[in-house]
Amino acid sequence: MKLTARIPVSVALLVLLGTTTGCDKLKSRDQINKGVAAFKNAQYEEAVSNFQNAVKLDPSSENAKLYLATSYAYQVVPNLLTPENLQFAQKALDGFNAVLAKDPTDLTALKQVASIDRNIQKFDEAKIYELKVIKEAPDDPEAYYIVGFVDWTLSYKNAVVILAADGLTDDGAGNKKMTKGACAKMQSANTDLTNEGLQFLNKAVDLNPNYDDAMQYIQLTYRRKADLECGNDAARKADMAQVDLWSNKAMGARKENELKKEQKAGGGVSM
Repeated sequence: MKLTARIPVSVALLVLLGTTTGCDKLKSRDQINKGVAAFKNAQYEEAVSNFQNAVKLDPSSENAKLYLATSYAYQVVPNLLTPENLQFAQKALDGFNAVLAKDPTDLTALKQVASIDRNIQKFDEAKIYELKVIKEAPDDPEAYYIVGFVDWTLSYKNAVVILAADGLTDDGAGNKKMTKGACAKMQSANTDLTNEGLQFLNKAVDLNPNYDDAMQYIQLTYRRKADLECGNDAARKADMAQVDLWSNKAMGARKENELKKEQKAGGGVSM
């Protein structure tokens, strides 16, 4: 009598499941590879489809989830608040927040959430996440720059509204013509934003001495600081002197950075 191997049903199922799971993981990786290729070619809808398939095949794949969220994020148009654009933003946020639910310190997810919030004008939320980035990566100059940028953006919006109520438009030089009442409102709305903005932007330049964008926003923030002087012309002139100083620094740093790019691009192969 020929003997055949007898495997208990439960064990047989485990073997079958293990084989199926392993096969699905391989298929998931294949979908990830296809998605990455589509993403590199800016075929974001196709990339989304590939990464969705990858997640279905392997729900444990954090890479697939991260890539899927990133594909949605790349379809978000900055400052466009249409329902379709906000839907892309929400799908991306949902994906990155799922990653953060498992690892609250994931830098990629933190940066992406901050970027998406900024692109859909949720500036307060964006700043919260940039501060989380700074906590995890305290030497990242870009995070400090973005906090300063957000502070300037909010202060500029406040200034435009306050000046409009006073019948004025921003002159970028301290707005000497505004009333005392308007200036008091300006101080209340923008003092903390201006102080914090300068603090974070200067930190960005400390970490990256050639950070021309940060320097540019330092001079812009000093323009907002000049609004707060309320009749103190000497203080306003001191702020505007800082505007000139940082404008020149930004211009010099930008020229130096462009020169370095040209030198690097022209390196070529020496004979």
